[in-house]
Amino acid sequence: MSSRDEVAALVGLSRRDAAPGMSASSEHVLQERGFDLVAALFGTPHAAPGALPDAALAMLMHGMILDFVAHRLPGPGSEVLGQEVRFAMDPAVGDKVVVSGTLASRPAEDTAQIVLSVDCARGRLAEGSVLVRLPAEPVTLRPEARPDIILHSHRQLDRLMEGAAHAPAVTAAVAWPCDRDSLLGPLQAMREGGLRPILVGPRAEIEKAAAAAGVSIDGAELREAATPVEAAMEAVKLCRDGAADALMKGSLHTDELMGAVVSREGGLRTARRISHVFAMDVPSYPKALFVTDAAINIAPDLMTKVDIVQNAVDMLRALGNPRPKVAILSAVETVNPKIPGTLDAALLCKMADRGQITGALLDGPLAFDNAISRAAARIKKIVSPVAGDADILMVPDLEAGNMLAKQLSYLANADSAGIVLGAKVPIILTSRADTVASRLASIALARLLAAAKARPA
Repeated sequence: MSSRDEVAALVGLSRRDAAPGMSASSEHVLQERGFDLVAALFGTPHAAPGALPDAALAMLMHGMILDFVAHRLPGPGSEVLGQEVRFAMDPAVGDKVVVSGTLASRPAEDTAQIVLSVDCARGRLAEGSVLVRLPAEPVTLRPEARPDIILHSHRQLDRLMEGAAHAPAVTAAVAWPCDRDSLLGPLQAMREGGLRPILVGPRAEIEKAAAAAGVSIDGAELREAATPVEAAMEAVKLCRDGAADALMKGSLHTDELMGAVVSREGGLRTARRISHVFAMDVPSYPKALFVTDAAINIAPDLMTKVDIVQNAVDMLRALGNPRPKVAILSAVETVNPKIPGTLDAALLCKMADRGQITGALLDGPLAFDNAISRAAARIKKIVSPVAGDADILMVPDLEAGNMLAKQLSYLANADSAGIVLGAKVPIILTSRADTVASRLASIALARLLAAAKARPA
């Protein structure tokens, strides 16, 4: 619930060491994740302090006090027997809180009474006392023994979807929505007023999938297509003719859909190379992280990378980021002729300096840790406005991007939305393994891009 910077082993007071008059204090900056934690424990949907019940806020305050007792005074090994706390003011995100305590008395040989106060710049939050039982011998708590909590909260995609709720609905041609998840996403978006889906595929299969999912396709337009390839071609035609504002992948294979998109006769090509962007909501990163290209271009050359970067930059600018920070990733942060990606990274940065890539700050090559961690960048003495604060991660090839995105999803509990850029319309390209929530987030992204495109220049 609060951040602690100490890394050394903690040693608690024993019965023979604890003496009245001993005092200590600790400082914490209350962060959103602390409110997220108590919100999750109480089943409250939003972690904003105003939305939390009094009992949840009391738990937050008790947690700070118990943290002080367990780690400061008396420290590890002490057992809380009772506490009396009086609350004066609700805590708030961003409060710099000082917890102060004094060992006031020793009621018995094995106990101690700690008097505490909790203050911030706004005033006193709480005060009270805690009765603890002391251990017979000092107890040491080593750093590796301290547990950590990672909350699976996805505030970034929530904000994206909240922003999309104010954008006009889009018409999307959905190619081959013949299973539960590929059908539920567009239908739920339709029910919420954000999407007008045109379902392209065999009516019998689509109705069968809808019945299995317990939903109705009433209100959605349906175009008959006998095969996935035929559905892809018809969906692309709808977009090319202006009948649809976006293209959405159903349960067909990506190459079946993209074959129709890149067809030289009747496709959706533009002068720009087509590329894919993952919008990743990583619980441990303070903002949305965009990974490109992890799905379309296998081994892009320099000029393809120019389009990949520019596509992602233009998207973030359309979403409201006036100058995105782009980290060109490699295994190292120095230019090495034996690693071709480092040469491309250096050239991309120089091209941005000369106006061949516009609207963004670029830096590279940067190793992944330097791109997303200011601490790692400081250790390696990298001075850069991008290092440790990247918005966009530009990967050297599809393999690296695909592995990175899936590692973030499966090891870091990231949620994602996927979009293909550089075509005449946004393409909602989801994986067959994606959840309905991920599909809804991808639809929201396309909705925001369509709204940005419709705005006068």
